[in-house]
Amino acid sequence: MILVVKPQTPEDALHHLIKDIEATGLHTHLSRGEEVTIIGLIGDKTKIDLTAIESNPIVDKMIPVTESYKLANKKFHPQPTEFAVKDTKIGPDNITIMSGPCAVESEEQLLTIARAVKKEGATILRGGAYKPRTSPYSFQGLEEDGLRYMQTASKETGLATICEVTSAHAVASAFKYVDMLQVGARNMQNFELLKEVGKTGMPVLLKRGLCATIDEWLNAAEYIMSSGSSKVALCERGIRTYETSTRNTLDLSAVCVLKERTHLPVIVDPSHATGVRSFVEPLAKAAIACGADGLMIEVHNDPAHALSDGPQSLDFDLFASVMEGLKPYISLAGRTL
Repeated sequence: MILVVKPQTPEDALHHLIKDIEATGLHTHLSRGEEVTIIGLIGDKTKIDLTAIESNPIVDKMIPVTESYKLANKKFHPQPTEFAVKDTKIGPDNITIMSGPCAVESEEQLLTIARAVKKEGATILRGGAYKPRTSPYSFQGLEEDGLRYMQTASKETGLATICEVTSAHAVASAFKYVDMLQVGARNMQNFELLKEVGKTGMPVLLKRGLCATIDEWLNAAEYIMSSGSSKVALCERGIRTYETSTRNTLDLSAVCVLKERTHLPVIVDPSHATGVRSFVEPLAKAAIACGADGLMIEVHNDPAHALSDGPQSLDFDLFASVMEGLKPYISLAGRTL
C-alpha cells in the first residue's frame, strides 16, 4: 500500500502519521520526489484501519501495491536509486564499468589487470575469490588469499572492488576486504545467503538466476533490502534457453522491464551472457542503448591460460578497443564514464 501525501504538508504532521502507522507494527518507507512525497506501507495491512488512514487530512490518496516486492518497487521509490561504492557511483547519470578476471589467480596477476582496466576507464575491479563451478574438479578460487589480493589492488590503484560470496563464511571474510558483494546466478534464490548479505549493509550486485523470472529476481532483491542493505544493483547475465550458439541468452528486454518496475540500478554482463569475447562489444553497446547503468566485462592478462572463463575474457588491447568503441554510445545515452 502507498500513501500519496498532499503538497506542502508540514513535517510534524508527516512524522506524526508515520509514527501512528509504525505503532501498529507495520514498517514505512518514506520517499520524497521533486513533486510528490509518498509513504510505503510494508507488513500485514489487517493490523491497521485503512479507512482512518485514508481520511487523514494530509493523505491525498491510497494506491494498492499488488506486487510482493515492496522496497525494490518503483511505486515505493519513484526516483532512480544512486549509491556510492568507494569513490565511484552507480546510478542514472553515468555508466559504471566493472572489469577484471573471472578468478583471482595471484597477486601479481590481479595487480597487472587492475592497472590496465583502470587506465581504460573501469572504476570497479571484479575478481572471483570463491568460484562456484559446475565441476567439483575445476578451480574453486583462492578464497581469503584472493580477497587480500583484491584489497592490495584497491589500495594501489584506488579502484573499488567487488567479489562474489557463496556462503555466510565467505560473507564474513569478504566484508573485511572488498567494497561490494556479489551474489551469483546460482545463489539468486539462496534466501539464507541473501539475508546474510543484506545484514552487512554493504552495496550488493545481485545476478539473475539461470532460469529466473524478473519477478523472482526482484523478490530476491527484496530479501537483501529487507535485511538491511538499500544499496542493491541488479545484473542481467543471460538466461538458459534452448539456444547453444552462446553460453546463455542475454535478455536485454529485461533492462527495459526493470526500468519500469524498479528504481534499482541495472548492470549488464555480456561476458557471461555469451561466453564469446567477440560478442561482448556489440552487446555492451546494445545494453547501453537499452538503458543499462553499467557493464561487467571480464578482462585477463592472458585469456588463453586463464583458470576460469578464458574464451569470454578480453585481453588488454581488446578491452581498450571496446572501451573506445563504447564512448559514442555512452554520450548518446546522455551518460558519462
